[in-house]
Amino acid sequence: MSGLLNRKGLRFLFRTEEGEIGARAWWSGAVILTCILAPLTLGWLALQPYAYRKLDERAFLDPMTIVAYVYVLALALVIMLCAVSYTNLSAKRFRARGWRANPAMLAALLPLLALFAGAAHWLYPRVADVTPWALVVLCDFALACVAIWHIIDLGLLRDNLRRQDQ
Repeated sequence: MSGLLNRKGLRFLFRTEEGEIGARAWWSGAVILTCILAPLTLGWLALQPYAYRKLDERAFLDPMTIVAYVYVLALALVIMLCAVSYTNLSAKRFRARGWRANPAMLAALLPLLALFAGAAHWLYPRVADVTPWALVVLCDFALACVAIWHIIDLGLLRDNLRRQDQ
C-alpha cells in the first residue's frame, strides 16, 4: 500500500486506466481526491458572494470579484483533473471487480453525473421559468444512486465476484 503513495504509485493510480487495484488502494485514491476538492470547494463557497453582484454595489473593477472569477476558473480546472483522475482510479477497480466490458465508461459515470448535477444547480436559479425543479432533483437522485453504487461496488466488495468472459 505504501508503494502507491509515492510519485510512481500516484502516477499509476491517477494518470492511466490500465491495471487493477484493490479496495484499499481505491479508498486511498478517493480520499486523496476528496482532500483536494473539499477545501477548494469551501474556498469557493467563501468567495461566491463576490461573484454575483450588480454594478451599483461596488466599483466596476472590484478586486474581490476578479479574485472570485480567477479562483472559479482554477477550481474548474482542478475539478476536471480530479474527474479524470477518479475515472482512471475507478476503472482499475472495476477491472479488478470483474467488469470487463468497459470499465472506463462505468468509472466516468460518477464524475459525469456530478458535473450534470452541478450544472443543473447552477442553471436553475438563472432560468427558473424554463427549467423545471424536477430536473435538478432527477440529477441529484441519479448522482446519489451512482455514488452509492460506486462506494459499495468499488470500496466494500471483494475482487472478481462478477468475473465475466471476455
